[in-house]
This record gives sequence, structure tokens and C-alpha cells, in this order.
Amino acid sequence: MSRLQNTALSVLDLAPVRVDGTVAEALQHSLQLAQLAEKLGFKRFWVAEHHNMDGIASAATAVLIGYLAAGTQSIRLGAGGVMLPNHSPLVIAEQFGTLESLYPGRIDLGLGRAPGTDPFTAYALRRERLGSSDDFPVEVEELQAYFAPRREGQQVIAVPGHGTGVPLWILGSSLFGARLAAAKGLPFAFASHFAPRLLFEAIDTYRRGFQPSPVLSKPYLMIAAPLLVADSDEQAEHLATSAYQRVLALVREQSLRIRAPLASLDKLDWQPWERQAVFEHLGLALIGGAEKVEAQLEALLERTQADELIVTCDFYALADRLRALQILADLKNQDA
Repeated sequence: MSRLQNTALSVLDLAPVRVDGTVAEALQHSLQLAQLAEKLGFKRFWVAEHHNMDGIASAATAVLIGYLAAGTQSIRLGAGGVMLPNHSPLVIAEQFGTLESLYPGRIDLGLGRAPGTDPFTAYALRRERLGSSDDFPVEVEELQAYFAPRREGQQVIAVPGHGTGVPLWILGSSLFGARLAAAKGLPFAFASHFAPRLLFEAIDTYRRGFQPSPVLSKPYLMIAAPLLVADSDEQAEHLATSAYQRVLALVREQSLRIRAPLASLDKLDWQPWERQAVFEHLGLALIGGAEKVEAQLEALLERTQADELIVTCDFYALADRLRALQILADLKNQDA
């Protein structure tokens, strides 16, 4: 049996807004993607918190998860993640405690240490909140306490929240998250879909430092990768130009709305340093037809020994995004 067949598959979605589309359409497309992922047997469907980005419609993460949960039946739904420095842990406990109460056994809470936005927006989000991202480990512990059964003498409880035991994940794009997840015995998800440079060092840090906990007896690792697969290598390379344009826009601090694919990357008027930054960002991108992507996947999973793979897909058309999930599911289930 192949490595892919033994690896859980999940989806990470940022509710991408097209250059000619609307936020409402982006959110509806996320639901259609989640419904197909559920039908195809994907394990979980996560959405990510980003702010002040016109091409990403998943800022109100808990609200979007509720919408997705109401439109699906069994797939696990969660945040990949909530950027904890932006919020009071109590408020997050109440939000996700509510979701877990409504959809028991289906909610995950991935936690990130970065604000997920620019300094001006971070200030607008925090306003009167004291502290910084350096408080992240303490705030994770606070959240764990809110989700645990109520203790005698506990003065502040999350209602809903206490006793729900919402599963927590630590997310990271550096070694900090790997160390924290290891020390707390929590599952770890590495953001290699946009920051692959430290992937293998983070994996080693997490596995070497892992301390068993009531949550996990051994490490559980999820890695992320851009999935840019289509029915042929040529079609995939064409459709992938939308993803390249989006990353270039990120580098240039321009609109992140998804643009239509280009005839060739040669159409991009980019500087050598911009091209290098884009290719580094997409360093783990799985680009090609089914056969080519299968080989890329097997090599990646063999190197990382990941327990779970979560994929993003920045294709322009919803039909192409849905098709990419179908191809990946077919690869996993072939000869199963």
C-alpha cells in the first residue's frame, strides 16, 4: 500500500474571492468545496483567519465554520487557524464551545501565534488588549482550562465551552510552534503551503521534543501543501498561473483577489527577486496531472512521514478546485 493511501487527507480553505466575484460567492464556494470533501472522504475542512485582505473572506472564522457545519453532516470542521493574539481566550472558548455544542465531535481549533495581518489592522483588532504574541503559550493554557470540566473554585467559566474538550492544535511556520506543540503534547500543523523553508527542521524539533500528554501518546503531524492538479500537466501548469499571480500580489502588497490564469508565466512583469520569492513561497506546490502529482505526493510523504496532509487550492474557477479534490481522492483510493 502506498504512503498516500495510509495518510489522512484534509482541506484548508481561505474562501478566496475572485477578481470578478463577490464575498458571498466566495463563501458559497467554500461550502460547495466542503460538501465535496465530505463526500470524497476527506478527514477535515479548515478555514483560516486573515484580516484586511480583500481576496480572503474567512476573517470571521467561527461564523464561517458554523455556516459550513450547517451545510455538511460528518466532516470535521475547524480553524487553521484562529490567530490567538487577536482575541480574548474566553471569547474563543465561548465561540468554539458553542460550535462543539451544536455539532458535537466535529470541531477543531487550530491556534496561531501571528496576528495574520498588518500592524495597523492588528492594532484595530486588539485595541485595548494588553500583551503580545509572546503571551501565546499562557493563552493556550488558558484555553485548555476553559474547555476542561469546571474546577472547584473556578471563578470564570466559558458557557458554552467548559467540559466540551474541543481539540486544540498548534500551528506554526517556524520552530516556535514546533517546540510548543511538543512541550504540551499537542498535534502540530506546519504551514508549509506558504513557508516551506523550515519544514524539516520543525518536524525534527517537534518529534524529538514531544512529551506525551492526556491528548496524545505520540506525535501527530500535519503538513500543508498547495494542490494544483488537473487532468493533464499542461492544464495544471496553465491553471497554476492564478496561484503564482496571487503570491506575487502578496509580495507586492496588492489585491489578493484570484485572477484568471495566464497563457504563460512569461506574461508576468516581475523582477528576479520577486520571482524567487514566489517560487520559495510555493516550494511544496503539487503541480501537474494525476501521475506527476502522485509521484510528488509519495516523495513528500515519504520524506516527512506526516500523519496527515492538508491541501490548499488557489485555482480561479470553482469547477477546477472541485476537480482537483476529486483527482486527489481518486489517487488515494486507487487499488485500495
